[in-house]
Amino acid sequence: MSELLPHLAVGLTALGAAGLTLYSGFGLGTLLLPVFALFVPVEIAVGATALVHAASNLLKVAVLGRHADRGLVLRFGLPALLAAFAGAAALGSVAHLEPLARYALGPREAQITPVKLAVALLMLAFALFELLPRLRGLRFARRHLVVGGLLSGFFGGFSGHQGALRSAFLVKFELSTPAFVGTNAVIGFLVDLARLGTYAGFVLAGRGGALAPGQWGLVATGALAAFAGILLGRRFLHKVTMSAVQTLTGVLLALIALALGAGLI
Repeated sequence: MSELLPHLAVGLTALGAAGLTLYSGFGLGTLLLPVFALFVPVEIAVGATALVHAASNLLKVAVLGRHADRGLVLRFGLPALLAAFAGAAALGSVAHLEPLARYALGPREAQITPVKLAVALLMLAFALFELLPRLRGLRFARRHLVVGGLLSGFFGGFSGHQGALRSAFLVKFELSTPAFVGTNAVIGFLVDLARLGTYAGFVLAGRGGALAPGQWGLVATGALAAFAGILLGRRFLHKVTMSAVQTLTGVLLALIALALGAGLI
């Protein structure tokens, strides 16, 4: 049973998160990384999560990519991709800052850092735009796409939560649910390719650990479970309205922001 436990934990998390994030456009990596980290070293868990995330986005592109808004992909996705590298570089300059607070939560220690707190406040602000009726109706013009892409990409590279910030911006455009999901998937997959390329470079340079043969099975479990979650979620896609997507996005943003600000993730 102990050998099956990692596969059950990763598989069930990926199944549920992938189905949920098909609509919101974010959350799979946020939810899956802590589960992977229970069974493999953190640096390995980051790479394993990225592989599952990329595989799930590839499937979403295959089944829904034709609905993607090409203008949004080009004018929002490419600036986001470039800005993500700048955000990652900026993170390196502040990563040394001491935590603002530490506290024990069972066997683990939670840390509230300046980076986590800043990004959490930003995400909470985005959540209010989806949950408060007065702010929910606001829309962005397409001339703001480049700026939005740069901001979401920068903070995505800065905090690793690029999907949440991207969805918070894209949900404000007049898109159908399939177009929103498809556009999110294409942009997310582009960012995943950049992340995997970066991680592969670290491994080849001897600055990062590679997956052991036995750990690839756990990645495969996560990917297959994510595929199942996406295919199940797709069956109900035509029944989901953009209003429901906005509510889901706002709730998830708020929950993840609270967990992040509290140092739990």
